[in-house]
Amino acid sequence: MSTDLKKVNKFKKNSRRNDNEPKFVERLIKISRVSKVTKGGKKLSFRAIVVIGDENGQVGVGVAKADDVVNAFKKAKTDGRKNLIKIPITKSLSIPHAVIGRFGACKIVMRPSIEGSGVIAGGAVRTVLEVAGIKNVIAKQLGSDNLLNNARASICGLSDLTTKSQVLKKRDLTVS
Repeated sequence: MSTDLKKVNKFKKNSRRNDNEPKFVERLIKISRVSKVTKGGKKLSFRAIVVIGDENGQVGVGVAKADDVVNAFKKAKTDGRKNLIKIPITKSLSIPHAVIGRFGACKIVMRPSIEGSGVIAGGAVRTVLEVAGIKNVIAKQLGSDNLLNNARASICGLSDLTTKSQVLKKRDLTVS
């Protein structure tokens, strides 16, 4: 009976430690099976593309390769945590202004939308916006259909977002 209490207390200690950290949501965009041709034959591995975010303005994209799917997913999650960015979100859970994100041959056009319209986007862009916590936005992907480049282009666009107060501070102005 005493070992059960120790396990419960140990669990409570671990849960207290996790309360300080924000809860992250992980979404898998794609798992690819890649092969490398060597002298001895083909070596198979898996590449995972993962989007991680707290649904409150933090989002990141991670990519990793490993010999099995589980390890590739774990490595991609840690890579996504390293690449987290903080983005401003309005009261209506939208973006502050229209923005264009570019990465490689991909171009993502994102515009704020009225409350209740939802996320109007497709593919990897939709996943990135939902994990970031944006609920009302219109996005269009132009150019390439590559999922990784689309996710990275949307991250580039979101990182260019600024609030009114940030612009005023940058220009050394005050609100009148």
